[in-house]
Amino acid sequence: MTNSYLWIKTFHIVLITSWFAGLFYLPRIFVNLADEKNVDTYARLLGMANRLFRFMTILAVPAILLGLILWLYFGIGAGDVWMHAKLFFVLLIIGYHHACFGLLKKFRAGVNTKSGIWYRWFNEVPVILLVIVVALVLFKP
Repeated sequence: MTNSYLWIKTFHIVLITSWFAGLFYLPRIFVNLADEKNVDTYARLLGMANRLFRFMTILAVPAILLGLILWLYFGIGAGDVWMHAKLFFVLLIIGYHHACFGLLKKFRAGVNTKSGIWYRWFNEVPVILLVIVVALVLFKP
């Protein structure tokens, strides 16, 4: 293994971890936004959500690009069934990220229709997706 491979893999893991921190926390802010009645507190939470979404998107892009480099350039998982399954779940994670953006836009517009309980369940989705992806990478079924 070359040093460049190890550095790319290191940064990929760190960026994925950081991106997921945002994917775990943003829906928790949504829980609070959905239940908040105070206008000032709502505005502060919305500002936090906006900054967090921007930051986690900045982390997601290089994380995905480094993953593509590991797959396409270094051949990690090339042609393996586990990699195709992993890529499917990565697409679901990207879709979840996009869904967070759609929900954030509704909070910005003041037209959220979902309850705090709904967001608590929504908040569990990235945990499940992360467990599946990590299991696929480790077990390579």
